[in-house]
Amino acid sequence: MKYLLLLIMSYYYLSANAHVFVYHRFGDSKHASTNTTLKELEKEFTYFKDNGYEVVKLSQIIEKVKNKEEVPSNWIALTIDDSYKSFYENGLPIFKKYNYPFSLYVYVEATKKGYGDFMTWSELKDASKYGEIGLHSYSHPHLTKISKQEVYNDTKKSFEVFEKKLGFKPKSYAYPYGEYNDQIKNILKEFNFDYILNQSIGTVNKNSDIYDINRIALVGKVNLEQKLRYKTLEAQWLKPLEYPKDGVLKRVHAKVDSKIKTIKLYITGFGWQDVKVNDGIIDLKLNLKLKNPRTRIMLSPDYFTVANKIIIKN
Repeated sequence: MKYLLLLIMSYYYLSANAHVFVYHRFGDSKHASTNTTLKELEKEFTYFKDNGYEVVKLSQIIEKVKNKEEVPSNWIALTIDDSYKSFYENGLPIFKKYNYPFSLYVYVEATKKGYGDFMTWSELKDASKYGEIGLHSYSHPHLTKISKQEVYNDTKKSFEVFEKKLGFKPKSYAYPYGEYNDQIKNILKEFNFDYILNQSIGTVNKNSDIYDINRIALVGKVNLEQKLRYKTLEAQWLKPLEYPKDGVLKRVHAKVDSKIKTIKLYITGFGWQDVKVNDGIIDLKLNLKLKNPRTRIMLSPDYFTVANKIIIKN
């Protein structure tokens, strides 16, 4: 299985942008790579409060997107993946202290089988009093590495167990590892989720795809001001649309704002280069043997405004 992560970046944007952030563990020093210390969480929440940001329910942002309405740029939504016990024990009290809503995504098998590091059904029910609870799959697979039938079966099983144990249907879904393709997206849409979340750098505006909502990770000690600078570029990615079968990237082809005359191109393993834009068209011929099975391609005149899409080859 190979992955191609495509990101188009620029400060040229047309719509207001809300930010959706994703957390994992809280106050859990044993797992530093996915942990947010409680001191850091308090620091971030205080920053939101003191700098005019409004933390809202994610469903409020989605409602704006569905109605093609401008999403206020000072809106922030907070999400938590995997339903680790550290959220319930350490993170939730701070969310309650600031009265900040959240969306929590449940790794169903971990709770069903009583894995010690994860929340119980009773803890999830209690957390649902303060935030929205959604699905994060049954077995937390790499969806792109399993068959379409297995994707359907995993989702169906997670949906049924979730509803039976919590007493309500999940309205949203977060892709495990943020990985998906159009086939997976279409399978999940059969379950009538109101929206689905990825795990890619970017923001949300009135033109966002509700089945591909961007989230920015807040893990470890972060530069929050920098994260809040990201904006979304209205752009269309044309090529590549999948990881090349021979592993050779031959062409980068995209449409961006016609006002952009030059842009920087980044490819994992090759760094940055300047690229000309002709009447909004980027069309660069290449012959690069990709060095990583998961490759990031970025286009940016300024590094901060992003429109991104994950394209995955089975």
